Amino acid sequence: MALLALVATIIYYSLSGGPTDAEYIQTIQKLRKEKDEFMRSENSPFGKERQAVKPLLYFQPDAKYRVTAKLVPIQNKKMVLLPTSDNVEKKYLEYAYAEFEVNAQPGRLLILEIVDDGPYKGTLFLAFADSTSARETYGAGRYLDLKKVPGASTFVLDFNEAYNPYCAYSENYSCPLPPQENVLKMAIRAGEKKYHE
Repeated sequence: MALLALVATIIYYSLSGGPTDAEYIQTIQKLRKEKDEFMRSENSPFGKERQAVKPLLYFQPDAKYRVTAKLVPIQNKKMVLLPTSDNVEKKYLEYAYAEFEVNAQPGRLLILEIVDDGPYKGTLFLAFADSTSARETYGAGRYLDLKKVPGASTFVLDFNEAYNPYCAYSENYSCPLPPQENVLKMAIRAGEKKYHE
């Protein structure tokens, strides 16, 4: 449901010239409320403990963390093996690099493509860590959802939508860790924080 709302919002703003700061913040807050509701649903990663789930913690929405990144194609794509939280490697295919700036600091992230058979095959995967990891945010990094746009030379990276993998809430999941090149030296104080300790 949250994904459909996000897609509808993106289409609306692309046609209307973009959101104001107030509209943008309202959209992010709405998505966060919907995620809290999901965390208490029967599909929650918290399982039987879902009714006692506290609201997730976030940085305040900040439009400066919604950046347009240059998409840099990779000519000779290779398979990448990522370690996971339960010590089982997962295989991905290199897709492209996203080059961007946050607070006048340059950043570069490797975008991967899921190759395992299943409903997510062919979709993009982006995991990253930064200098807030293990302090303000989940130590094993956070994820961003991206959608393939054929022929695109840029991507919008909205770090306000950065979220924790399910392993942040339960040990019952296997979550890929960010590749080494996606460990940023800068602080990304946007998106989801560590869950309550």
